[in-house]
Amino acid sequence: MQSRNNVQSLFISLLVIFLLFLTGCWDQRDIEELSINVGEALDMGEPSPHEQEFEKEGGGYQKRNLFTFTMQNVVPQASGGGQQEGGGQQKAYENLSVTGDSVYQLFLELTLIDEHIPLGSHLKVVVIGEELARNINLLNLMNEYIRSHELRESVIYFIAKGKARDALEAKRTEIPAFHLVKISENEKMTTRILPPVTQAKLNAYLSGDSSFLLQTVSAIEGEVKFAGGAVINGKTKKLHGFLNAEELDGITWITGKGEGGAVKSFDEETNQLIVYQAESIESKITSYLDGENISFDVKIESKGRLVEDWVWPGNAFESEFLKKTEKAAEKEVERLVSNVLKKMQEEYQVDVAGFGNRLRIEHPKVWEKIKKDWDKTFSDVHINYSVEITITDYSTTGTKE
Repeated sequence: MQSRNNVQSLFISLLVIFLLFLTGCWDQRDIEELSINVGEALDMGEPSPHEQEFEKEGGGYQKRNLFTFTMQNVVPQASGGGQQEGGGQQKAYENLSVTGDSVYQLFLELTLIDEHIPLGSHLKVVVIGEELARNINLLNLMNEYIRSHELRESVIYFIAKGKARDALEAKRTEIPAFHLVKISENEKMTTRILPPVTQAKLNAYLSGDSSFLLQTVSAIEGEVKFAGGAVINGKTKKLHGFLNAEELDGITWITGKGEGGAVKSFDEETNQLIVYQAESIESKITSYLDGENISFDVKIESKGRLVEDWVWPGNAFESEFLKKTEKAAEKEVERLVSNVLKKMQEEYQVDVAGFGNRLRIEHPKVWEKIKKDWDKTFSDVHINYSVEITITDYSTTGTKE
C-alpha cells in the first residue's frame, strides 16, 4: 500500500509540474497555489450552514438554490506524502461545494473560499445526482459544459443513485475521479458496464430527441460501484428511470457492444451451476415494414468458454454435454433480452437499444415521419430475437471422473 501511495504521489507531482510547464506559468505561480480539477458533481440545491448564514446576513448575491456544485481537486501538498494532524495520511484530493443556479458562476464562486487556482482543463468525470436529473432538463444543466472550449471531449458523464457528491468520496487514498475512470475501462470484461458517454457523445445525445443511457454509479460509505444504467428521456431530457444490472446485461446482448462477460445458467437435469464466458458478442438488428407496421429481428451470436460447471459427473469432452451447456446459456440470454425489452416497451416506453437508429438507416423516409414520436411508436412494435452460443474452449479440464 505504501508503495502504491508513493507511486501516486510521484505521478501527481509530475503532473503538476508538467501543467505548469505547458501553461507557461512556471515563474508566476508556486505549485502549492494550484489545484487540478479532476471531478465535478451536481446535486439538488442544499446550501451549507455557512451559506445559509451568509445569505441571512445579506452578504450573498441574487440566485436560486437550484443545485449544489461540488468540485474535486488534486491537492499538490499531498503529493509530498504529508501527514494530517494526528498522524493520518493526508488525502490526495479535496472536495469543495457551493450552491446556486449557474455552473460557471459557481465555478468562480469557489475562488472566494479556496486559495488554490483551479485548472479545469483536466476534468475527468462529471456525476449528476438522481434527484437533480429527475427534475432539471439536462440540456440546460449541461449548457456550460457543452459551450466550454476548455473541457476535453474525453470527460465521462455518470448518473448517481442518491447524491452525486458521494461518488467523489472514497475510503481509499486514491483520487475518486480517477477511480471512476478506471472502472469504466473494465467494459471489455463485463456486459454490465456501458461504453463511456463522453463529452462528445453527450452533446450529440442531448441535441437530438432520442432517449439514451448513462452509466449509473452507487456510492455507500465511500465504496463506489457501477450499478446498471440510467434512462434519459429524449423529449424531456430528464432521468426517466433505471435499468438494473441484469437489464443492462440484456441491453449489451441486444446491441452487441460488449466484448466479454459471464452468463450464469443452470443444468436442466441437475439444476447445477454452469458459467459461460463470452469472448465475442455480435448482434445484428434488422428492421421490416409491412404497410404501416414496423418490426425488428435481432440475431445474437457469441463464442466463448465454459469456465465453471458444477454438474456431476458432467463431461465437457462430450459434444452432447457441450450442446446442452450451450442451450442453457442461450436460454439465459433470451431471458435477459426478453426482460429488458419488456421494461423498455411496456414500463418505460423508450428505446435505449438503438432500434430507432437502425430504422433510420434502413428506412430513412419512414423514420423522418415518425422520429418525433418514436418512443411511443416503439412501445408497440414487434421484436423477434434469436441467440446462438458456441463453446469453443472448456479450459484444461473436461471430465470429472
